[in-house]
Amino acid sequence: MSWRALACAALLVACGPPANVPTVSMRMSGGPPNASVTVDDIFVGNLELVTKRGVALPAGVHHISVEAPGHLPWDETVEAKEGQGPLRLDVKLVPVPD
Repeated sequence: MSWRALACAALLVACGPPANVPTVSMRMSGGPPNASVTVDDIFVGNLELVTKRGVALPAGVHHISVEAPGHLPWDETVEAKEGQGPLRLDVKLVPVPD
């Protein structure tokens, strides 16, 4: 991804998509609450925050990653379709075995 595309994606996450771009609400639950959530390689917040507020995804395919120290990472590819209800993802990170 170019720096320009990365900057645009960061603005999109920080400010939300432009008003004319259709979005789908992504809701998450699970733990641990301090896990980092990224969408398309852009950090959007910890799992606790995303659980409370959700994320507005532009229509299209997105890669969701959740990571926390001492846990195996969780990755999922989702498709946000215009007009569909909220995407609901249940994320329960598994501790790294000893």
